Amino acid sequence: MQIIPVNNDELIQVVEKLAFEIWNEYYPGLVPQAQIDYMLKNLQSFPAVKQQIEKENYKYYLIKDEQGYAGYFAVVEKTNELFLSKLYVRLESRKNGFAKKSIEFVKNTTKKPITLTVNKGNASSITAYEKMGFKNCGEQNAYIGGGFYMDDYLMELEVK
Repeated sequence: MQIIPVNNDELIQVVEKLAFEIWNEYYPGLVPQAQIDYMLKNLQSFPAVKQQIEKENYKYYLIKDEQGYAGYFAVVEKTNELFLSKLYVRLESRKNGFAKKSIEFVKNTTKKPITLTVNKGNASSITAYEKMGFKNCGEQNAYIGGGFYMDDYLMELEVK
C-alpha cells in the first residue's frame, strides 16, 4: 500500500472520482440521495477539494495498492487537534487494513489528539474506529447548507 499526497490537479481529479464512486455506493440508506449529491458538489468536487487544499490547509492523501487507487483521506490541523476530515475506501478494497494503515500514517504526523465525526447510523465505521482506539466523546448535529444536517458522533484518539 502506498499513501500519496494530493498535490496537483490530476490527483485532485482522482479524489473527485473516488468520492463520487464511494459516496454513491456507501451512503444511500444512511443519508438521502439529495444530501449525497449536495455534499459531493460542495465538499468533494474538484473546486471544493482544490479550495480546501489551497485556502483551508487541508492535506489530502490517496491510498494506492496493486489494483490502483483504493481510497483517500484528508486531515486539517486545528489548534488542539488534528481533524480527520475524510477516510473513504472503495468497496472492493475494504477489509484489507487500508483504514488502519491510514490512521497509523496520520498518527505518525502529529502529537495532537486525532478527532473525527462519523454518521450516527454508520455502525460499521463506528466499530472500526473503536477497534483502532477511538473513543466516542459526544454528538454533533451540524447544518451544512442546502437544508441538510450531518447527525454525527464525535470521536477522538489520543496520540502518544
